[in-house]
Amino acid sequence: MTDATTSNPGRVDTSPIPALYPELAGRTVVVTGAGRGMGALFVEELARQGVNAVGGDLDGDAMAAVAEQITARLADVEGAGRVIGVGADVTDPAAHDALAATALEAFGRLDMWVNNAGVFPQADFTDISPQQLATTYSVNVNGVVYGGQTAARHFRTVGGGVIVNMASVAAVRARVTRAAYNSSKAAVKHLTTCMAVELGPDDIRVNSIAPGFIDTEMTRWVQEDAAALDRALSTVPLRRLGAPVEVFGALAFLLSDSARYVTGASIPVDGGSQHV
Repeated sequence: MTDATTSNPGRVDTSPIPALYPELAGRTVVVTGAGRGMGALFVEELARQGVNAVGGDLDGDAMAAVAEQITARLADVEGAGRVIGVGADVTDPAAHDALAATALEAFGRLDMWVNNAGVFPQADFTDISPQQLATTYSVNVNGVVYGGQTAARHFRTVGGGVIVNMASVAAVRARVTRAAYNSSKAAVKHLTTCMAVELGPDDIRVNSIAPGFIDTEMTRWVQEDAAALDRALSTVPLRRLGAPVEVFGALAFLLSDSARYVTGASIPVDGGSQHV
């Protein structure tokens, strides 16, 4: 039973996730696409559990502001981790190297990497432009490869680490106007498996998370359209939208030692929608 708020569209349950992973305290994570939405929440919730975090975002000023806001909110939280925000274009391999260097310089270690940055284009299949296709794959796929490469090179030198990629329920579903996005997330899902197989001997775990309808800016238009919301919820067995903190619950598990024998997996956080 959840404490879902029934007064808001989609009954989004924003109550805290109770699971705590005390072993994470003192570790360091890099999170890309952390200037807003789920990425910003990931950084804040990990810092709340004592993790030091470097957040990267294409908008460096916004990322720095978010880091300052998180630091202020956690000022009275005993044992909270530190948060640093920097600009980072995930389509540039050097940007990932810079994120790792920032983490090592500031915190002296790097243990976990979250490839969260992504874009969500929509267009009829015959209208997908070369630029739209290039941007989608450069951010959603190449960005995961470059981040994974940087993380893996470092983790090999320290005896292991954890990488989590953000896939999507879209990886296993087909929807009109979303060929570029859905195929890019399918690539991330399979790429995660390939990474896990190749990096496993170095004690590097690689998993992905596949969110469904989550209450973010990307889905806000659904909540503002009653008919669209009804259609969306008709494909979700739990009949509600997810909250970013519920995605964080899966992330925290995958980063933790509780998932030490889990690699190559894709955990759906979609209310069961992938089955409908």
